[in-house]
Amino acid sequence: MSCTQSPRRLDAARLSALIALALAAAGCTSSIKTDQWLGAITPYRIDVMQGNVITQELAARVKPGMSREQVRDLLGSPLLTSAFHADRWDYVFTMRRQGVEPQRRSVVAHFNGDSLDRLEAPELPAERDFVGSLRPSQPGAGEPLLALSEEQRKALPPPVKGESTAIAQPLGPNRPYPPLEPQ
Repeated sequence: MSCTQSPRRLDAARLSALIALALAAAGCTSSIKTDQWLGAITPYRIDVMQGNVITQELAARVKPGMSREQVRDLLGSPLLTSAFHADRWDYVFTMRRQGVEPQRRSVVAHFNGDSLDRLEAPELPAERDFVGSLRPSQPGAGEPLLALSEEQRKALPPPVKGESTAIAQPLGPNRPYPPLEPQ
């Protein structure tokens, strides 16, 4: 055994270190998204909706001069209230869904004392548009069927005779429960 390494072994070590460095640098600039593994498998992510949903119709009902209680009754409790800005309520809504761009809307209510001065509500969706955006986007999934046409009703099988339409009674013993408060 000698203390010196052969030039071939040294070149092989340098070459393997250079290849490892190049692969590490290439991994940093990969075009694969961070939520995909191997470019095809995506993990399941739950839909996250936070805050107050405020639509155009709801914002139109809020008028200057309303009291704080009236605004709270219409829009709900604000997500953000600041001790430094007591005359400002911030309503923030965010929605993150898999496969859809995240949405973020902000509505600000400005008060003068106890009455509403103005409501800043840029680009709010109509209620119908917002409800439509909640449906999962599936190809070929048109509008949901909410009522049957007369032809569809006639095509249904007739009800079976002898079936009871009465509400079933609960099963099990009828037990009296002790009072919740001492008497």
